[in-house]
Amino acid sequence: MEKENYLGVNVSPLNYEEIIADLRARMEAGLQSTIIAVNPEKVMAAEKNEELRQLINSSTYQIPDGVGILLASKMKGGKISSRVTGVDMMDRLIRFAAEENHKVFLYGAKEEVVTTAKQKLEEKYPGLVISDYENGYEKDNEKIINKINASRAELLFVAMGSPKQELWIRENMGMLNVKVFQGVGGSFDVFSGKVQRAPLFFRKLGIEWLYRLLKEPTRFKRQLALPRFLMKILGAK
Repeated sequence: MEKENYLGVNVSPLNYEEIIADLRARMEAGLQSTIIAVNPEKVMAAEKNEELRQLINSSTYQIPDGVGILLASKMKGGKISSRVTGVDMMDRLIRFAAEENHKVFLYGAKEEVVTTAKQKLEEKYPGLVISDYENGYEKDNEKIINKINASRAELLFVAMGSPKQELWIRENMGMLNVKVFQGVGGSFDVFSGKVQRAPLFFRKLGIEWLYRLLKEPTRFKRQLALPRFLMKILGAK
């Protein structure tokens, strides 16, 4: 796929269904694939951090999780037509796993969060097989690797926060039989019901950031990354 590039960071132009179709073909070919969410804040950080930029660009799919990426693509005449959020990408992959009989492993978060997320996802998608899980507090990495492989999972969701989760995936994927890896941040909190997403009205308009800012005014400094990012895009050749 031809990717778009913003301040040195690649972004995949595919939507949810196109990613699923591409992943299906890669899985059939025995290839491993990684998914990382990209937003203006992460792009601005990667501009100053070569390791982070390489980590993002080495991923199979850099999904446009942020209205700023969508706006940048429109400004530059790109092909990104919709956001692909991390939590919705996980939900779509879970449905794909349930429909096409692929086993899933959940890794990360607190014990009560990951177990509740597992239960609720299995209730939401009858036929889904979450073959095992591990909370984020197990320190024995070899034990975690063995547990994931023993589960025969093909899709692995890692909830550690970014970029820690992506670094863990990069360092360990060669030892795992998993085909699809996604770092999902706080998504287990959402699926467990511990954290409520923005109302659908905000999500459809791509302004979840505004809802979070209204709920947590202390996020103001972080949200300044969006106008800085768009100004840099306007000034870039």
